[in-house]
Amino acid sequence: MYKLKVKRLSDNAKLPEYAHPGDAGMDVFSNEEKLIRTGESALIKTGITIELPANSEAQVRPRSGLALKEGITVLNTPGTIDEGYRGEVGVILINHSKKDFLITAGMKIAQMVISPVYQAEVIEVDELSDTHRGEGGFGSTGH
Repeated sequence: MYKLKVKRLSDNAKLPEYAHPGDAGMDVFSNEEKLIRTGESALIKTGITIELPANSEAQVRPRSGLALKEGITVLNTPGTIDEGYRGEVGVILINHSKKDFLITAGMKIAQMVISPVYQAEVIEVDELSDTHRGEGGFGSTGH
């Protein structure tokens, strides 16, 4: 099991937590109150910094309930937190709804998934191998 080291930047900051055994993502909480007006985005501070395990990243993803019920989602989903980053974790939220939305301190605002990272050596070649799909892209399956 990976170990995620978390440092609180304030006493009221909440540590990320899994809601249920087996969940892929842990809940991430706001550490501030901020109004996000309709159609606007905002950086929400969490009040924590993290130290990821070697060869991993944290992916910040939307919470489905917040997206469905309130139209609030993560703007750059998934947001990536690199292994070497030691600054405060922030979540960029956007309000797609038709009403302003108040983020409150302690509110669940996103999910964070810890995933392995594979770095690749980039090799320039003259040709790539053929595949059945070939260059078929958007809509290539007929759907």
